[in-house]
Amino acid sequence: MSKLSAMPPVGLVVIVVILALFALAVVLLFITYARYSRLAGMVDGNLNRDNAFLRYVVNDFADAYKRYGKDINTPAIIAKGVSAKLSGSLLCERFLNNAVSLFVTLGLFGTFLGLSLSVSSLTEMIGYSNTSEWLSVLDSVGEGLMSALSGMGVAFYTSLVGVACSIILTLLRSIFSTQAAREKLETRLELWLDHDVAPTLPTEAPKDDSDLVRQMILALNKTADSMDKTLTGATDELKNAINASRAPIAAMNKTVESFNTGVRDFSEFNYNLRGTVERMDVTVRDLVAGLREVSRSLERSGRS
Repeated sequence: MSKLSAMPPVGLVVIVVILALFALAVVLLFITYARYSRLAGMVDGNLNRDNAFLRYVVNDFADAYKRYGKDINTPAIIAKGVSAKLSGSLLCERFLNNAVSLFVTLGLFGTFLGLSLSVSSLTEMIGYSNTSEWLSVLDSVGEGLMSALSGMGVAFYTSLVGVACSIILTLLRSIFSTQAAREKLETRLELWLDHDVAPTLPTEAPKDDSDLVRQMILALNKTADSMDKTLTGATDELKNAINASRAPIAAMNKTVESFNTGVRDFSEFNYNLRGTVERMDVTVRDLVAGLREVSRSLERSGRS
């Protein structure tokens, strides 16, 4: 403890971070392993199966089995359920897979950090040799060496802690393997769905060729009935549209008849007006001719 207390604060921070991550990794390891084991016990029937993950997988399996029958891809459905409902456990599992290398990396980080501190202390101490005060600082050489050795202590202690945590976590993961527990859960769940759940579920998938032909005929009949209903509804809508358009068409016919009557009256008026104008033209011509005769008569009378 005295050596740790004499260590620079940076080294203590690195060691504390490594230990904190190690404690977190151990806790997550046991929690994830226990969760997978508990779900496997539920699948085996040793525990109550009232679980959100199992309900999700069974409902998804039942929907797919109803459509495809025995051709269903059970492992894909299980993988979908695990990724949807056990995403937290999968995240913990990925963290545990990378935790071992993370501890070693942090230990190496502390090693290089300690070596850099040692080198800086030695450089500062050797720098006094180029000054006239070298003899006066010989008494402080021991202090400088202690500072350099404390930096070396950071290097070795952080590496030691990182490697030790990595070894311990590797041993724990070998005994309580979360990946093995998950694979065991998926295997038992697949057997349970295929052998216990599937026989109790109804299916629309054809069992043989004759069943397939029968389902095709039923599907065609349903399609024909749907088309018949659609056409019947369209015919009724067309009839309603025709009945609704009769009143506007009748009103339009009346308007057209009134317009035609007005046009005929205007044509008769135009014809009568034209006859009147022609008669007036003839009368004017006769008047002009008469006036010309009178004018000629008057001219002859004046000459005589």
